[in-house]
Amino acid sequence: MSRRPETKEEVLDLARELGVHFVRLQFVDILGLPKNVDIPVEQLPKALDGQILFDGSALHGFVRVEEADMLLRPDPRTFAVFPWQDRGDGATARLICDVHNADGTPFMGDPRQVLKRVCAEAAKMGFTMMVGSEPEFYLFERGPDGKPTTNRTDTAGYFDLVPLDRGEACRQDIVLALQRMGFEIEGSHHEVGPGQHEIDFKYADAVTTADAISTFRFVVRTIALQHGLHATFMPKPLFDMPGNGMHLHQSLFRDGQNAFYDPDSPNGLSKVAMHYIAGLIEHTPAITAICNPLVNSYKRLVPGYEAPVYIAWSERNRSPLIRIPARRGPSTRIEFRSPDPSCNPYLALAVCLAAGLDGIRRKLEPPPPVNRNIFRMTEAERAALGIRPLPRDLKEALEALKADEVIQEALGPHVFRHFVEAKEVEWEIYRSQVHQWEIDQYLAIF
Repeated sequence: MSRRPETKEEVLDLARELGVHFVRLQFVDILGLPKNVDIPVEQLPKALDGQILFDGSALHGFVRVEEADMLLRPDPRTFAVFPWQDRGDGATARLICDVHNADGTPFMGDPRQVLKRVCAEAAKMGFTMMVGSEPEFYLFERGPDGKPTTNRTDTAGYFDLVPLDRGEACRQDIVLALQRMGFEIEGSHHEVGPGQHEIDFKYADAVTTADAISTFRFVVRTIALQHGLHATFMPKPLFDMPGNGMHLHQSLFRDGQNAFYDPDSPNGLSKVAMHYIAGLIEHTPAITAICNPLVNSYKRLVPGYEAPVYIAWSERNRSPLIRIPARRGPSTRIEFRSPDPSCNPYLALAVCLAAGLDGIRRKLEPPPPVNRNIFRMTEAERAALGIRPLPRDLKEALEALKADEVIQEALGPHVFRHFVEAKEVEWEIYRSQVHQWEIDQYLAIF
């Protein structure tokens, strides 16, 4: 579906034309998990007027029981039909919504509106954030009971051309489904790990990209289920294999031109780009709590699997946190390599943008680029260059977030408070559990 409606009337016309019988009003919670309210198409005019209520007290981090009623306001541009749900009795479509309080004011706990607010701050400075993402995922077999396993669908590696097996066939169907929903797919390929895949879609403004990432994860898991497989975006599902990353390619545009590009600078990067890089570097410890939000996220951020471990930037090599791809002109961008696809995409882009804007406002300068392999440096060499490690676990990242006022302000007090509360509970449960490794390591010895 290539048409993108802009108004209520265009949505209604398109819904009639496509034979839509049901509409899912979608949004995400603070943790980035998709939620929806299903309505029959007869209620679509009411929904497009922002008159559909739901119980916000039932969702983590939304509101108390006393403030339960919340409104969904659909974005007409996000109308799309699910290509797998036309059962002969009518199609099912979706609309992505902003969440509002019962009095019509924006709900400050809505991640999509958190990102919109930070984008509005960028707009006041004359900038529009453009983002391209590279989400990775594993396809695993399901057991006889239908439950996910970690049994891999193939033994292939990076960019391998293999006979069309269940994993490859599934990836092809995922691409077709995404295209039918309006995605412009730039490429797909097998990743490093057996059963690991990547599908890249065209960059767009920050809100559109966050919508696309959320939709992408839902589509991938749905199509995998149809193939009898389980798709996981878990950052590190296998100990001895690479984890799932989601590199974020970021740039700022001003007056239709890439503000990161300066043809007169030695490296082609403008002062705006350098200040943005410096802001990201300064706030990376706090950003990590948002971009790597699971206990498991930190099992990926270890040496030996191409994931970044140290806070540095480079114009050439891939070992630092921030890499500058070679292309210049309109394609000038920075690649932020630590995020993983378990993150809330709205919050992740919001904190990255807020960090970069802080660097621009304060005219921060980044340290010199590190064009050597950081993993081969000694600890003393890294210390001499001022290269800090990323937070080593979720607890450390949360402490950095609680000490960073710029990132807290970007999230807003509601999201900040509820996110930290949820993640501290997660950390405490993990910390107090007895894990299989401990049993294997200690039970027979002590």
